[in-house]
Amino acid sequence: MTSSYPPLAQALVDRMGKAAAADPARAVAFQGAPGAYSHQAVREAFPDRLPLPCPGFEDAIEAVQAGRAGCAMIPIENSLHGRVADIHFLLPESGLSITAEHFVRVRHCLLGLKDKAALREVKSHPQALGQVRRHLRAWGIAPVQYFDTAAAAAAVAGEGDPAMGAIASRLAGELYGLNILAEGVEDADHNTTRFVVLSREAIAPPPGVPAMTSFNFEVRSVPAALFKALGGFATNGVNMTKLESYLRDGKFAQAEFYAEIEGSPQEPAVQRAMEELAFFTNWVKVIGSYPKARDRAE
Repeated sequence: MTSSYPPLAQALVDRMGKAAAADPARAVAFQGAPGAYSHQAVREAFPDRLPLPCPGFEDAIEAVQAGRAGCAMIPIENSLHGRVADIHFLLPESGLSITAEHFVRVRHCLLGLKDKAALREVKSHPQALGQVRRHLRAWGIAPVQYFDTAAAAAAVAGEGDPAMGAIASRLAGELYGLNILAEGVEDADHNTTRFVVLSREAIAPPPGVPAMTSFNFEVRSVPAALFKALGGFATNGVNMTKLESYLRDGKFAQAEFYAEIEGSPQEPAVQRAMEELAFFTNWVKVIGSYPKARDRAE
């Protein structure tokens, strides 16, 4: 598998890949360089398992499909930027099931080789740079776009220029031996990314455990199709927490939707609502039913 990881990151990728290959059932695939926020999510949710870095989301999903990893940790939405691009296509097409969710508080760090006074520029992903632009302007530090936050930290560590820093996670700073010059430098203090765990086999939440269910559906091309399709959730008292539309294959007549509800299809009220949904749609695909994260309300 080829990548454009900086040398320091590539060394960690090779080491992690070797460990995962020796015990693929314990491997958790994620997108990005070691030290990425996806890597942080893996360490938080699965501290005893083996993180497997992958260049792209499709690569992480394919690692699970091919059996090189037991599951994948994939970001699905961010409190500042909304849904992750293309995730609504990748999830249903993957053939995998969502078995868990995990929330990561994104705390950006200013990383460098020396001290903040020496910095003239910082590298990071464009989204991360946008999230810290007020601090950078106040410090007189110029932003430089890079393809990945953690890879930017690895590049800075490898280049050895004290005038160049990075915006990335504390984990990235620790992995690549950079000084943490400031922490929590994001302009918004609610910056949080929600991740989902994808596995080959669906795992039903235990009875009595608060659950979430994610699914896709396509409405019929008739008047009030969406209203009729969703009516069952209201009449059965099922709370829908997310509903987003998207178009596929250039079709403007019939929209597809990604939705999430509280509850599991094992519950009678949810079962009745899903049956009514199926009656007014062309198809419904349940992507997963999984325990609700305890910190979801936060």
